[in-house]
Amino acid sequence: MNSTEVAQYERDGFLVLKDFVSPEACTALQARAEELVREFDPAGVVSIFSTHEQTRTSDDYFLGSGDRIRFFFEENAFNPDGSLRQPKVRSINKIGHALHDLDPAFDAFSRAHEIRRLVADLSINDPLLLQSMYIFKQPNIGGEVTCHQDATFLFTEPLRMAGLWFALEDATIENGCLWAIRGGHKLGLKSRFIRAEGGGTRFEVLVRWP
Repeated sequence: MNSTEVAQYERDGFLVLKDFVSPEACTALQARAEELVREFDPAGVVSIFSTHEQTRTSDDYFLGSGDRIRFFFEENAFNPDGSLRQPKVRSINKIGHALHDLDPAFDAFSRAHEIRRLVADLSINDPLLLQSMYIFKQPNIGGEVTCHQDATFLFTEPLRMAGLWFALEDATIENGCLWAIRGGHKLGLKSRFIRAEGGGTRFEVLVRWP
């Protein structure tokens, strides 16, 4: 990153770096994710990812995925009888959350020299890889990812966290690209996602959204 890009990132809270990852690397990660889904046996696993009802759908399978590779289905993926509405490969919302540690392909990508340089340019000292996800944007299924702050779910003290998102294929407004609020990183943390007393999870609201 040059000084102009660093300044833009610090001002806006996000930065788009075009062609950061080679087409070959993108294709390799897509192929590996498809392989993981093919090998995944969904028998007995009905964990649905939803940002609309995060506390309801955050089951033990989800909460215990920090050091595992686990698979989460789209909203409305299942029929009332428990069968999938469409093929498994078109029903998965995401794979998470320890791909960077447990899968060789994602491990190599996550620790590539280019990413090390990028994190260094952001002046992040002693970086820690905390979480990784492979997110699908399936056709004709799934729910909207509502406006949120990543630090709500990945809280640190001091609050120093950066997310790196890689579009493995063209991402547009029409097919579900990532949105960001310019300057949102300066507005303060709005809420925290925490474990509730007696089990389950809840949101601790710190500041109401305007």
